[in-house]
Amino acid sequence: MNRLLAPTPPMGWNSWDCYGASVNEEQLLANADYMAKYLKEYGWEYIVCDIQWSEPAADSFDYHKFAPLCMDEYSRLIPAPERFPSSAGGKGFKPIADYIHSLGLKFGIHIMRGIPRQAVHSGAKIKCDGVSARDIAQTFSVCSWNTDMYGVDPRAHGAKEYYESIFELYASWGVDYIKCDDIANTEFRPDKPYSAKEEIELLRGALERCGRPMVLSLSPGPAPVEEHEHLAANAELWRMTGDFWDSWDKLHDMFSRCFAWQEYVQPGAWPDCDMLPIGRLAVCGKTSWNKARYTNFTHDEQITMLTLWSIFRSPLMIGAEMRDNDEFTLSLLTNRELIDMLKNSHGARQLRRNEADGKGEIVWISKGKDCKFAALFNTDDKTREISFDITDVALGGGKYKVWDMWAHKEFAVTDGEFTAETAPHGARLFRITRD
Repeated sequence: MNRLLAPTPPMGWNSWDCYGASVNEEQLLANADYMAKYLKEYGWEYIVCDIQWSEPAADSFDYHKFAPLCMDEYSRLIPAPERFPSSAGGKGFKPIADYIHSLGLKFGIHIMRGIPRQAVHSGAKIKCDGVSARDIAQTFSVCSWNTDMYGVDPRAHGAKEYYESIFELYASWGVDYIKCDDIANTEFRPDKPYSAKEEIELLRGALERCGRPMVLSLSPGPAPVEEHEHLAANAELWRMTGDFWDSWDKLHDMFSRCFAWQEYVQPGAWPDCDMLPIGRLAVCGKTSWNKARYTNFTHDEQITMLTLWSIFRSPLMIGAEMRDNDEFTLSLLTNRELIDMLKNSHGARQLRRNEADGKGEIVWISKGKDCKFAALFNTDDKTREISFDITDVALGGGKYKVWDMWAHKEFAVTDGEFTAETAPHGARLFRITRD
């Protein structure tokens, strides 16, 4: 990969977990203000507006099937002024991006792969002479959970020009980050009429030619592990899981996913564990699966999640309505030692996993500058004493200092076994240095 737009895992906030399809300008900017005031100094920088920003009537988590969308003359979706008033008069997201940039932050948007169905049905033109939306659409290639788009035939005349035109628009708005949906887990077979590889390459090419650096995130997963080289060559991050929510079963499953991807984490190319469902979620949720609430995770489960995401070096995207963060939630996001490990460690791997019926202990280790890290995870429903041998983690014998990165206290240890009491579904995280 000859570019490095994300040399460390991106850190930011995304509107989906708290506002679903309905986020508006006030909510977006208020969360940007919060990040600038409380989190920017710790490395948090992206504010990402998730799905349905072109739909005037979006009002909840749920999608409105075949809803009318705001679109310009070239079949490109634009923000709905009803929800984003500053976009009126053809300004698009530029006023919002300008404000977020003035705070020292970066701005991102969600897009769906493909071209709007309403453009195809109406025969609207694209920014390519003599070509319409109908000419480049693959009407059999549709998203199973959203009715907005048809896929684009990557081999059709005008497909390249269409993708270049949308990225040209995003560049004019000042966008820094693109989350492209319904693409990371689609088929990667070149013998099929549609292949995710080709459309991902169209995205990458258009992004490279738009004149503005933008980080590209592919969603949702699970992305195929066997496609790690292609993904790393064309995107900065990609989802290795489906939508992640605040249940222990989903969190426990992430240990297996991180293990499967541990060899393919590299600067500029990040397998993504998905968002952090902490704090106040589903603010506008109405149905049983997304009812408004604070996270269902216990404090210990939240520590487990942040510890695993950070030692693995996943991107971190906050899902909460940040204005409603309590002291504990804020403490999770402002742990400088954790963020330093996320940014500067390398070589993370699972050291061992001893479980019966999904209950037991898991140990991960990684390397830092002049230190090693060890993360102990208790997947049991009761407190466990978890041990590891210092010599399995650090080189040579002698005396060591073991620093607890959550409790912020130090232990002096001679090489040999180190044991830590670990809460149910909880984690302990240690930085190990020579004394």
